[in-house]
Amino acid sequence: MESDTDSDEINERLIEYFRPRLRGLIEVQQVLDHFHFVADDQKELIRQREANDGNLSAVDLLIDGVIRKPHERGWFTAFVDALEHSGCRHAADYMHVNLPDPKVEEENDHAVKLIRLLSPRLVDMKTEDVCLHCLSQELITDEDAEIIGTATTNGGRRRGARELLRRIVRGQPGWFSKFLHVLRETGHECLYQELTGSTPDDADEQDSNDEPSVKAEPARTGASAEESPVKAESCEVKELKEKSTDPQNEGMDLYGDASTNSQELPDSLQPSQPDGTHSAAADNGSEQANIVLRDYQMEVAQPALEGENTIICLPTGSGKTRVAVYITQKHLDGRRAAKQEGKVVVLVNKIPLVEQHYSSEFHPFLRHTYKVERVSGDSQLKIAFTEIVKENDVIICTAQILQNYFERSDEGGDEGIDLSDLTLIIIDECHHTQKGEVYNHIMMRYLKQKQRNRKRKKEQKQTVPLPQILGLTASPGVGSATKMEKAEEQILRICANLDASRIMTSSHEGLQKEPRKTVATVEDRKEEPFGDVIKRIMNCIHVHAGLSPTCDLGSQSYEQWAVQKEDKAAIDENQVVRVCAEHLRQYSEGLNLSNTIRMQDSFSFLNKYYEEEIKKKTTPDEEQIIKITETERFLFSLFEDNKQELKMLAKQPEYENDSLSKLRAKILHEFSTREMARGIIFTKTRRSAIALNQWIQENSKFADIGVNASYVIGGGDQSVVKPMTAAEQKGILNQFSKGEVNLLIATSVAEEGLDIAACNFVIQYGLVTNEISMIQAEGRGRAKDSSYTIIDIKNSGVTEKNSVNEYRKKMMYKAIGRVRALNQVDYDKRIQEFQVQAVNEEMVRNKRKKHKGMKTENPAEVKFRCRGCSKDVCSGGDIEIIESMHRVNLTPQFSKLFILRENTTLVERLLDYETNGYIACKDCGLRWGSMMLYRSIECPCLHVKNFVVILNEKKIPKCTRWSELAVRFSAFDYAGHASRVAQSSEEEEEEKEEEGA
Repeated sequence: MESDTDSDEINERLIEYFRPRLRGLIEVQQVLDHFHFVADDQKELIRQREANDGNLSAVDLLIDGVIRKPHERGWFTAFVDALEHSGCRHAADYMHVNLPDPKVEEENDHAVKLIRLLSPRLVDMKTEDVCLHCLSQELITDEDAEIIGTATTNGGRRRGARELLRRIVRGQPGWFSKFLHVLRETGHECLYQELTGSTPDDADEQDSNDEPSVKAEPARTGASAEESPVKAESCEVKELKEKSTDPQNEGMDLYGDASTNSQELPDSLQPSQPDGTHSAAADNGSEQANIVLRDYQMEVAQPALEGENTIICLPTGSGKTRVAVYITQKHLDGRRAAKQEGKVVVLVNKIPLVEQHYSSEFHPFLRHTYKVERVSGDSQLKIAFTEIVKENDVIICTAQILQNYFERSDEGGDEGIDLSDLTLIIIDECHHTQKGEVYNHIMMRYLKQKQRNRKRKKEQKQTVPLPQILGLTASPGVGSATKMEKAEEQILRICANLDASRIMTSSHEGLQKEPRKTVATVEDRKEEPFGDVIKRIMNCIHVHAGLSPTCDLGSQSYEQWAVQKEDKAAIDENQVVRVCAEHLRQYSEGLNLSNTIRMQDSFSFLNKYYEEEIKKKTTPDEEQIIKITETERFLFSLFEDNKQELKMLAKQPEYENDSLSKLRAKILHEFSTREMARGIIFTKTRRSAIALNQWIQENSKFADIGVNASYVIGGGDQSVVKPMTAAEQKGILNQFSKGEVNLLIATSVAEEGLDIAACNFVIQYGLVTNEISMIQAEGRGRAKDSSYTIIDIKNSGVTEKNSVNEYRKKMMYKAIGRVRALNQVDYDKRIQEFQVQAVNEEMVRNKRKKHKGMKTENPAEVKFRCRGCSKDVCSGGDIEIIESMHRVNLTPQFSKLFILRENTTLVERLLDYETNGYIACKDCGLRWGSMMLYRSIECPCLHVKNFVVILNEKKIPKCTRWSELAVRFSAFDYAGHASRVAQSSEEEEEEKEEEGA
């Protein structure tokens, strides 16, 4: 008698054998509703895969989940029942081994192909009428009809028709003749003739004779003419069925090397990507996408292909990521050939890069052979990262996520990840592998294990396997080096941090596309009345606060001076200086805006700032007026007294800065002298990016020559300017790549890594940082005859910085050449010295950190005071921590100290909590943090930067992040707080009932 284990094995093989067929016949969303033996988190992952990659990819994940062991009793029957109840009866027939006659199946396959070929004309049908008739003919289910109707309503008839065609071809054989009947019934005679290859006369004759048949296919030749694949498949499955029911054949290999060809629909009938585009591999249909490297790419890839740790240094736009995909493929192929598991993690330092690498490179080229998934902080997947690592061959994620799960492993958690779980780690933009960077934390873990392995090897103990490392960069940089020896040392340190056996570059001529480079210097304004008024106001504030700055107003040095004064005054509880320094920073920013963009933008910024400050001094119910100090009253009056003069001067264009004139001239020149101009303007701040975009939109001259501008800024919420979500960034960059937007104004977020289509000009508008950023920005101008322009701005110092960066860039290339010229023995010796030094320094830092942590072990020793009015707020003993990141205070005493305000710049978060507003001090109106709704409980969440922190009766320097405060707060007691909230609600209800009685 056949055992359950044997039966399970046969059913698993049956599913695997027919996997290519099932992929084309299962509608995954509908089947999932009838699945009861697949965990909810697995269902969520499948739904997410379907939304991002389409039905075919989701079916693969579904089948993997179905055949995964251990099996529940009756799992196979439940699987088949789910197929039948969801309308996938043809798929269920395969699982019953109830196959149609080979001839019928072959005709069915030809019908699917015919629908594929003629789909461009079929989508012009009257979708609503055809859908109704298909439902009456049972070609589709009620749920199918509802989905088709929704697609038609939202996207039009053609989109609805694509959905209808995609669903009818999954029906049982015989659907084609019914569909032809429906076309005639709904008046689509031309489409009927297209599908049958008949003339009107033939069609009339067809009515009185046989059923319509599939349009004739060209005669096959060779082996395929003698026996169709479907017939061969039917014979093998018939043999399988006989063997599976014969106990004498239990030990035989029932399937051998059997395989089938999947019959998939064309791209036009497949679900599209969320942005409406198709992946690169989709263009190849069901064929595997091949990666062909150029000679210079193969040259730099060679050491990595041989298993060595390598850094690949190639210019932006030269295909570093494509090389990494090729290395990944060969690495996994080699592991599979050796019957070893391969696990590749691709690390990036920016969330948008996760989706970019996944959809543009790794998934299209590897999806046919390997499972590829991506995870980031914006991910909607609610599945543990460890499960994603287990279930996939290639995982693309932000470095912080991997580091978090390494730390969980250190703590002994079941959900942790170890280095030994991985076989290849690819580090994108690897020049960030330096002190303080998350990449370096990951690699320090690697180097420590490598050091332990040496010790274990000497003791003849088994070593822990370590993954291969591949670093990618366009420019490793030279740090602060001013001499060649230091530059060479910087390159070697990065190689040591990545444990690279060598750094690979290419000598291929023409690979480095140098754009035409110009520097536009600006002239000082002859008159600057708007700036003079701001400076006059600032000097009045200096006198009021007793301050004497020694640097130019509006310069970077002045801004640093003001920040230092504000921090020191907060610790000293000198509220006069603190408030004045804060307002001086705003006026300094106003001067910068006046020098960078328009005076009216500067005025709008200052005016909005004072409107917000005054608004803070009023409570929402206006029952209580927040205390306004004499200094605040002086500052409000000072702005109000000068407001009208600033407003009037801001409207006089003759006083505008020369930088803006140079920018206007450059944009007009590029768009009037090029047939297809496309460019990027890099600027320093988010506010200036938005203002420049508005300036361009309001200037009709730009519109006349075809300028269509948009901006892209960062996603972090540290700035007062509303950040951009990853989806918004992606949308703008997609428009830019398609040419719908031809001028992009961006902050440094677009300098590094992001895949931006080739453009013919790049403008650095008052922004030059280091040689790495300069090389990245230059690399954005990838088109032939591209230009790179630097426009100076008053107090920016970009001309001097550019000269320094040019020198450092040349020094960097020479240093890389010198490192590559070292013989391997000398290279290895120096690398090992740097690694030992780095590990020792890390150990010392950890000891200090641990010692510091011991001092601040008791949270009650930490006190928090309002930075605005020096009022005692709470102690660390009142604070609890949610999800290891949000510090909240739910004590009754704390709730009496703040007021709740509406937050007008909320950003939607796909997490277990949402932000409802922000909390502010009742006395001075200073913002303290935000009000979170966490699992139905309102939680005041504190931002440490808004408080003066006192430890052991000593004030410590300003903490801008909670990570800078080494205190272990209590974990959030959700059950306790939830019960108190419930009890309070019951008491309120009882009081209402008593009042009503």
